[in-house]
This record gives sequence, structure tokens and C-alpha cells, in this order.
Amino acid sequence: MDRSELRFSGWELVATAAVALGAAGVYQFGWSSIRLPLGGRLGAPESALGTVFTLFVVFQTLGQFPAGWVRDRYGPRIPLLAGALCLAGGFVGLALAGSLPVAAVSYALGGVGVSAVYTVAVNTPVKWFRDRRGLATGVVGMSFSGLSFLAIPTIRGSVGEAFEGTMFVLAAVAGGGAVLAAVVLRDPPRTSATDDAASAAPDERAWTWRESVRTWQFWLLYVVFAATNGVGLMIIGKIVSFASALSLPAAAATASASAVALSEAGGVVIGGSLSDRLGRRRTVAASLVLCGLSLAGAVALGAQGIATGFVGLVGAAAFFRTPMFAVFPNLVADYYGRRYSSENYAALYTAKLFGGVFAGTIASALVLVIGWSASFLLGAAMAVLSGIAVTFLRPVER
Repeated sequence: MDRSELRFSGWELVATAAVALGAAGVYQFGWSSIRLPLGGRLGAPESALGTVFTLFVVFQTLGQFPAGWVRDRYGPRIPLLAGALCLAGGFVGLALAGSLPVAAVSYALGGVGVSAVYTVAVNTPVKWFRDRRGLATGVVGMSFSGLSFLAIPTIRGSVGEAFEGTMFVLAAVAGGGAVLAAVVLRDPPRTSATDDAASAAPDERAWTWRESVRTWQFWLLYVVFAATNGVGLMIIGKIVSFASALSLPAAAATASASAVALSEAGGVVIGGSLSDRLGRRRTVAASLVLCGLSLAGAVALGAQGIATGFVGLVGAAAFFRTPMFAVFPNLVADYYGRRYSSENYAALYTAKLFGGVFAGTIASALVLVIGWSASFLLGAAMAVLSGIAVTFLRPVER
């Protein structure tokens, strides 16, 4: 990082990006605490509440590309301020919603805000850091779930009795975090040394998304991102039900969910740090293979009724899945340059939609056809194959 471009250490940028992303992450990770009180207020059935969250995921995924496109050309302030309005407006709309459609539109609006903050936050270390870029990206990525994990007990304790007040507070926190980031964050000048201008030809460091999607490397990364998101979302959404289907104690099911949340936060920052030393491709390939092996081991131990081993290996599978969220933004920048890193990673991130379809509709159908254990073993195989596929990646050439 060229510190001459900053009046302070670059880690202040990382901290600011982490705070903004953690505050926005309440939309995704706080939903489990918000959904039941919201359903009670509106008289909405479970299926309808599921649709509200699905719309959030869709808008949170698809909104990243326009936010990244604007950020790469005009800087982070415009998408962050727009994101702040959407984040605050979403929670305010939820507080005042008198019908399910209004609640759905409000939460989708919040999803747009999350997308803007996410794409700016995770790409800020990519643009500023040369060394320890994986660690810096991992710290930012960890905050997405980590800060929400700390806030969930407070939300649970207040949302039932004071729903509107809680939503207004969340609106202030989420919107305020984005405004803070808009004031502090900025991108290096395009002629800065951070662009490695002296060591890279111009056509090797400024690939737009239109150029990136014409390379086979992008599509290999896209398939891997879709598959591993599908496996991860299946673990997050179905691990409690899987533990119950295995007749494990209720405490094991609860512990599994907690292990997933904590392990995902730790895996991002530790995996990102290791990628700085071991190499990005090698780190993500090894971690995904270990993810699949851990998940297969959890299935085997769960079938034998070994609850402690099941919980531990489920946590390991979540831990080894998440380094890709620190590695992939940097890998995309390594291959296609930093100038358009936000829009290129946002284009790759749309693969999460297909992962969500697998984790939801397809995985549920598989459970009915082949059973719980076979479905999770299939997920384990997908993770292992994804890790192997990453080993075939090679630097991009025009």
C-alpha cells in the first residue's frame, strides 16, 4: 500500500469498512430474530415470510453490480450514500408496514442497501493493499456476520416488546454506518503505485466486466462460487433439521447452528491471512477440499449418534468454506486488475443466486428423494470437486 496517499494508516479504512458492513449485515443475520414478531404483527404465514427473505437475497445479490460499476468510476461515496438511504429506509418501512407487500418492498430496499455497502467494503482493501491484502479483506468479511452475531441477543430481547422502536434503532445504526464509511473511505488515484503500474502493462490491469466474462477463468470461478455457496447455504439453513433427522439431542442441533456462525466468521479472516503466505489459489483449493471432507465426516459421525463429533465437524466444514470470501475478491483483482475490481467481483457474486436455489428448492427436493445423509454427502462432494477445480486456474492472458 502506498501510505503517502493517506493521512493515516490503511487499517483505519479497513476498520471503517468493517463497521459499515457489520451494521448492514443485521439485515441478513438478524432476520431470524425479526421474522416471527413481523409475522405476528402482519398475520403472515411462514411461506410468505420466506418469500420476503428470498426477495432480500435477490436484491442484495443483483444490486452489487450497479454499485460496483459506479464505485469503480466515481468512487465509493455515491454508492455508500445511496446505500445508507436504502438501509435506513428499509428498517423504517418495516417498522411502519401495515401489510405484507409493504414489508417485502421495505426489506428488498434494505437488500439494495446491503449490496452497495458490501461491494464497496470488501473491495476497499483490494484497492489499497499490496501486502496482507487477504488478511485485510478477511477482517472486513468477518464483520458481515461477526458484528451481527454480537447484536442478535439484544435484538431478540427487544424486538418482541418494542418492534417499531427496535426497527428505528436498527435504521439509525445501519444507515449511520454507511454514512460514516461515505465520509472516510476513498479510492487511491488511478495513477497511484497501488495499481502496480510499473510492473504491469495497461491491458493487464484494467479488465472491465465485459472483458472478464469472456475468459474461461471467470466461468470456472463462477461455477465454484455457485456450488460452494449452495453447500454453505444448505448447511446454514438445514443443519438444525438434519441433526433432528439423525435423532441427535436438541442441544447438538443448537450447538451446530452456533458453531456454523462462529466458524464462518473465523474462517474468513484466518483463511484470508493464510492466502497472503500460501498463495490464493492454493489456499482456497485446500480449504474447499477440507470443507467437503469435514462435511462427509460429520454425516458419518452423526449417523453413529456421536453428537460432539458431528458438531465439531460441521463447524470445521463452515470454517473451511468461508476463506473464499476473502480470497475471491483478491483473486479477481489479481487476474483482472484493481481498477474495475468492484464490478468484476460483483459480476462473479451473482452466482450466489444459483447457490441459493440449490440450497433451498433443490436441496429440499433431494432430501425427499434420496434422504438427509445422501443430500449432505452430495454437498460434500460438490465442495471437494470445487476445490479440485480451483487447482486448474491459471493467470489470465489476452
